[in-house]
Amino acid sequence: MSTYIGWDVGGAHLKAVWLNRNGKVLAAKQIYCPLWQGLEYLETAVQEIMASWRADCHAVTMTGELADIFVSRQQGVSQIVVLLSNLLQGDVRYYAGKLGLIATNDAIASWTEVASMNWLASVQLTAAHISNAIFVDIGSTTTDIVLIRDGAPSMQGLTDAARMQCDELIYTGVVRTPLMAVAQRIMVGDALSHVAAEYFATTADVYTLIGDLAVEDYSGATADGADKSMPSCARRIARMVGYDFNDVAIDDWKKLALEFKQHQLDQIKTAIQRHLAMFNNSHEFHIVGAGAGSFLVQTIAQQLQRPYQTVQEFIAADNAEISKKAAVCFPAYAAGFLALSAD
Repeated sequence: MSTYIGWDVGGAHLKAVWLNRNGKVLAAKQIYCPLWQGLEYLETAVQEIMASWRADCHAVTMTGELADIFVSRQQGVSQIVVLLSNLLQGDVRYYAGKLGLIATNDAIASWTEVASMNWLASVQLTAAHISNAIFVDIGSTTTDIVLIRDGAPSMQGLTDAARMQCDELIYTGVVRTPLMAVAQRIMVGDALSHVAAEYFATTADVYTLIGDLAVEDYSGATADGADKSMPSCARRIARMVGYDFNDVAIDDWKKLALEFKQHQLDQIKTAIQRHLAMFNNSHEFHIVGAGAGSFLVQTIAQQLQRPYQTVQEFIAADNAEISKKAAVCFPAYAAGFLALSAD
C-alpha cells in the first residue's frame, strides 16, 4: 500500500507527518532545525526522518525560504526545492496554493506560489470539514488567522506582506517569541515595570513555567543556552524586569508569566475579534485551533463564548498522542493528505 509523507519546512523546525493510503497518520515528528544557520541543518533533519520512514510520495510546503541565509525568497524556495528533490526518494511534489501540488521544475519557476503557503494548505483541508469558521494556528513563531466561509478559504491577503497588514499573519508564537515583543510594560506585583528590550527570555519560558507547555515541547534553543527546567525558565523571565530569580519566590515568577500570557492572549484575541466584526460577530463562525499553541486558541474561544474545535478531531490515527502531534504539525499533515486525495 502506498504511503505519503507531508513536509512543512520552517525556518526553525522541520515538521513531517507519515500517512497510509487511507489517510491514517502512522507517525508525526517535529525537529528543531535552525535553517538560518545553514542548509546542512535541514539536510540532517530530513535524513533523520527518512532513516525510519519510507514513502512513495512526498508533499512539501514551506516558510523556510524566509530564513536569512537566503538573499531573497526566490533563492530560498529554489534551494530548498533542489535539496529536498535530491534527498527524497519517490514522487516529490510542492504545495503551490491555487496551482495545487506541482513538480520540482514547476515549483522553482512558480516560486511565488510556493513561498509561505503552508497556512493555505491547512485552511483548505479544514474547510473540507467545517463550512464556517475562523481557523487559528498558533505555532512556535507565528499565528495564522484565516476565515473559512461556505466551505472555502476567505482570506484578504495571500503574501506575507499582505497578510501581516490585515491581521491574518501575526508574528507571535508560544516558543520562540522574545518576551520583549509580547509587552513593553507589565505588572510586577503591584508595580508597573518596563520590559527589557533584550533577548533574555521567550514565550516557551512562560508556558513551560506555568505548565501549558511540556518540557519536551520546548522545541528550540533557550535564550541563554541553559536548560529548560522551571527554575531556569523563571530565571530568564526575571531578567526581563531587572530581577534575579532568588529575589522572590518562584510562585511570583509564575504570576509574572501569567501576565505575559495575558498580553499575548489579548493580542491574538483582538485580531480574531476584528475578523468576526466583518461579519457582525455572527455566531455561525466556530473557532478551530491548530498548532503548538492550540491551548491558547481554546482559551480565546471560551472567552469569546464561541464553539471550539481542534483540528485533531479531523485526524485519523491509532491513538490520541499521534493525532495530537499531527495537529501540531498540521500544515505537513494537510500537504500529505491533499496529495493522497489528489491521487
